[in-house]
Amino acid sequence: MSELPLFRFAKPIETSFSPEAEIVVFSGDVIDCLAQLPDNSIALIVTSPPYNLGKEYENRVSIEHYLQSQAKVITQLYRVLRNDGNICWQVGNFIQNGEVYPLDSLYYPIFKELGMKLRNRIIWKFGHGLHASRRFSGRYETILWFTKSDHYIFNLDSVRVPAKYPGKRHFKGPRKGEPSGNPLGKNPSDIWEIMLQDWEELVWDIPNVKSNHPEKTIHPCQFPIELVERCVLALTNENDWVFDPYMGVGSSLIAAVMHNRRAIGCEKESEYVEIARERLSDYFNGTLRYRPIGKPVHQPTGKEKVAQIPEEWRETSQVRLLEKQGEYE
Repeated sequence: MSELPLFRFAKPIETSFSPEAEIVVFSGDVIDCLAQLPDNSIALIVTSPPYNLGKEYENRVSIEHYLQSQAKVITQLYRVLRNDGNICWQVGNFIQNGEVYPLDSLYYPIFKELGMKLRNRIIWKFGHGLHASRRFSGRYETILWFTKSDHYIFNLDSVRVPAKYPGKRHFKGPRKGEPSGNPLGKNPSDIWEIMLQDWEELVWDIPNVKSNHPEKTIHPCQFPIELVERCVLALTNENDWVFDPYMGVGSSLIAAVMHNRRAIGCEKESEYVEIARERLSDYFNGTLRYRPIGKPVHQPTGKEKVAQIPEEWRETSQVRLLEKQGEYE
């Protein structure tokens, strides 16, 4: 996909929902925002809820109370979701006293109790995660994709990836000798690593938004636009409503409007709301800093100074062992 155009026709950013609106940025509590939304109106709900990790924008509460409060929100999300709609709930892990609680597993019963069906448990892998000294460092998060019914939007052709062996053919049966794949590419699978070779790999490795990411803002847990784009393309049609109940700095809204969808976002932190509005405006005037979908993940050559072993470490036993194995010069 090409870089952003220099200019796109700006759309008005409303502060409350109306059927005629195209972009709504709501400042306030998510329950108040949901009260404005009619039943069966949203095609895709995609978000990363607060993880209860004690960040500056969260109140640290017990995991039980946290899930109870989220269950109330999810019940209202179910109400506004269309019968053919989808929810993509992106979560990591909750850590308490050094113990890991997998939030995707803890959230699953809440959605299931509403009668929703899990279609995929998508793994988002990234190269830089939480550092740890008494457990392995976290390098992935999970997207739970639920549907409200068995009749749901899924545009696989919009998100197919290049096949590794497009020349494969059927070796027996009535189609013997014919190409065995799809001319548009293969299914990207439920492990997402974008993009080592033009969406070729089965693992989606989308760089998370760290200090050197072009989309970085002041938000401490910002996720990339690229993560949402595939969800938008596969799980909605043009002019559908995409809703992010915890929009942060607006990445989901940008991903939606980039692909001609209507977007609603809710955020209680006024500072993040202003940044979201600014980023939307930057998108329309062509100045948004953005990592394009399809851009290969940077791989160091080994010649960069930061990729080399510091001199202070060269005498450690581990480095000496690696040198013997020929892994370091």
